[in-house]
Amino acid sequence: MELDRKLAILADAAKYDASCASSGTTTRDSIGGRGIGSTEGAGICHSYAPDGRCISLLKVLLTNWCLYDCLYCVNRVSSNVPRARFTTDEVVQLTLDFYRRNCIEGLFLSSGIIKSPDHTMELVVEVARSLREDHDFRGYIHLKTIPEASAELLARAGRYADRLSINIELPTDEGLVALAPEKDGQAIRRSMARLRVHIDDAKGERAAVRPTTLPAARPRPAEAPRFAPAGQSTQMIVGADAASDRSILATSATLYGSYRLRRVYYSAFSPIPDASRQLPPAAPPLVREHRLYQADWLMRFYGFAHDEIASGSDGMLALDIDPKLAWALAHRERFPVDLNRAPRELLLRVPGLGVKSVDRLLLARRQRVLRVDDLGRLGVPLRKLLPFVSVPGATARGLDSAQLAAQLRPRPRQASLFDAHADA
Repeated sequence: MELDRKLAILADAAKYDASCASSGTTTRDSIGGRGIGSTEGAGICHSYAPDGRCISLLKVLLTNWCLYDCLYCVNRVSSNVPRARFTTDEVVQLTLDFYRRNCIEGLFLSSGIIKSPDHTMELVVEVARSLREDHDFRGYIHLKTIPEASAELLARAGRYADRLSINIELPTDEGLVALAPEKDGQAIRRSMARLRVHIDDAKGERAAVRPTTLPAARPRPAEAPRFAPAGQSTQMIVGADAASDRSILATSATLYGSYRLRRVYYSAFSPIPDASRQLPPAAPPLVREHRLYQADWLMRFYGFAHDEIASGSDGMLALDIDPKLAWALAHRERFPVDLNRAPRELLLRVPGLGVKSVDRLLLARRQRVLRVDDLGRLGVPLRKLLPFVSVPGATARGLDSAQLAAQLRPRPRQASLFDAHADA
């Protein structure tokens, strides 16, 4: 098979994997003629880092052949799709060629399972090893690891990759048993635990090593052994089983707490050809995936516990309003909040205030008493904010109104091709 045909098949097969953001790794470059590639610069798969940078990655599968028959996967063994397989050298050369053409910043590599988990993982690791050691590639590498692979192979993967990820697949063990019976939830968590130990050990060694210097020389920090410096992440499918948003967020909270994951990605179930009757006939609303990401952000940066975000009787997040506003409407007794006196953790729960807005507000109120005119200069959305705060020059109105939710719900707007603010 021609290389371009392989690339078309295996790049398309990789599109369902959402966990390919490039961020958080160590800084490397090829200044001075050493090596090729770098982990710097902005913006073929476009991912967005938490700081808003656009990152281009070559996102492919080593092969879409797979021994497993996961019902939700288009690449399952019983699926009737075109198959292809790269050699490890082909992936290496594609990565280098695309990088030299300034098309990509790095590589995201996953694979179906061929022969055995260890055999497949060995091939994936060999791609990263060749790029790093044979070609001195200094760009970003994200490897999708295989839970059933040996601990030694997982440890080798961390020596060459910036980020490692293991898909937890589904939010609950019951869903995994029903839709992917060949996958082992306990094996997935054991592999996550091993990676956490390696990552923590590498950080501990860096902290323990003391730099040695000659007299009168400027001290330089010792380089730590690097093991997946961008950490580990995972992905779960939303809407393929009956798991509620509350269950999904509970699983995410456990993963963040137990394994210190950098990110949990949520991927809305996409119907596939010749699907099993155990799967839903239609995809869930994409806004559900969006609300889960918003809720995930509240857990990670705003101090919310998972069980207070989706607190409704059905365990589902509201689709028409964001989860932070939904929480505030359900807890009106906590408001209004005095912007000049409230602590940071309470300000973070006010609808319309983000982390940066709160930090700017705390800095500004050290200088003088904040008034409503100051809020406009801080760039916060007054229409959303004012019902929930107390500030000189404005009075919290309508907090007890039954129409408040309707008033704050985003207004529908017809997009236009010629509208500068229309979504791309």
